[in-house]
Amino acid sequence: MPDFPAAYQATEGSPLNVDRAFYGRLAEETGTRRLVESFTIPIRTGRAWTVPAGNVFRIVTQEGPQVGDLNIWNLHNPRERLWASRTRQLQAAHVTTFDRLWSNLPYLRPLVTIIADSLADYGIDAYGGRVHDLLGTRCDPYVNRMLTGEDFDFCCHSNLTRAVAPHGLTELDVHDVLNVFQCTGLNSEDKYFMRDCPAKPGDHLEFFAEIDLLCALSTCPGGDLSVPLWGPEARDPLEVCRPLGIEVYAVDPDLLEGWSPPEVARYGGAHGMRLETPPWAK
Repeated sequence: MPDFPAAYQATEGSPLNVDRAFYGRLAEETGTRRLVESFTIPIRTGRAWTVPAGNVFRIVTQEGPQVGDLNIWNLHNPRERLWASRTRQLQAAHVTTFDRLWSNLPYLRPLVTIIADSLADYGIDAYGGRVHDLLGTRCDPYVNRMLTGEDFDFCCHSNLTRAVAPHGLTELDVHDVLNVFQCTGLNSEDKYFMRDCPAKPGDHLEFFAEIDLLCALSTCPGGDLSVPLWGPEARDPLEVCRPLGIEVYAVDPDLLEGWSPPEVARYGGAHGMRLETPPWAK
């Protein structure tokens, strides 16, 4: 199949053209980091944590392949949160090192920049699968009930809902996710597929916080997705569920010289709702 150019092209100086030298140094200079927080998220649960701007957080497959569903908010304004669909357009449907995760309108700025990905060399497999998925979204009890006729309280949507409740957020704040370590694609019928997770113990995805963040991660109840979740061959994938680790690091301030948190979008219009008569109507 012939290739076709991407619709969203970066111009010189665009936020899509990241400073690879800067972010590369952040990934490489690990010896000067200070571990701020480290914890394990058990299987089929979720947890939320905060990350100050200028810090780094890492998601780790501690025991082997496991998918995680990630939500991100502005710590001080939860109305600003990860916008998965626009990130797909601005970056890619599967993200890796130097890609950014963008916030929703009217803010539209990078929440994080990915600075390290141990699965960056996975590429495209024989089925067209790639890792770190933005094509799909979290599993939820509503679709599960529709497909199976049964209630299940530990879908990623529910895990994230419980995780953010102590922070004053609700189910309505849970949004489309980054499926970390998840291998997905579109089949010959243009339908979404999920393959078994290729991660090994110690694989990781690492993010630089561009602003103060509230993050939440669910350890997917599907585990490594090697077991069908729906359909005639579906069964409980409990035996392929594993925990995920979170590490938060403070970065050497000298490495941040010249960096500052990104501003919100500079659009200064009013969506055509000003009282002035437009030029073509005068």
